[in-house]
Amino acid sequence: MSYHEKKDYDRAIADDSKAIELNPNNPDYWKSRGVSYHEKKDYDRAIADKSKAIELNPNNPDYWYSRSLSYRAKGDVARADADLAKAKELGWK
Repeated sequence: MSYHEKKDYDRAIADDSKAIELNPNNPDYWKSRGVSYHEKKDYDRAIADKSKAIELNPNNPDYWYSRSLSYRAKGDVARADADLAKAKELGWK
């Protein structure tokens, strides 16, 4: 997280990738790496990682909201709106 806070997204991605290698079933690692990809404007990778987080824990509204941001940034408004609706359904405010 410290690399992300420093906007050193390449190092953040490297650390998250290592964490995923060690524990691929932790959705937070996938979401974290997805956020870094998003910041680098690599929206396809961001969406893929955030989708994996959702696959591992579909009841976390933050994952749905985060993926909605990447879809919106990519210009896919329909999917962004659908993810935002799901996030709200799960309790995101």
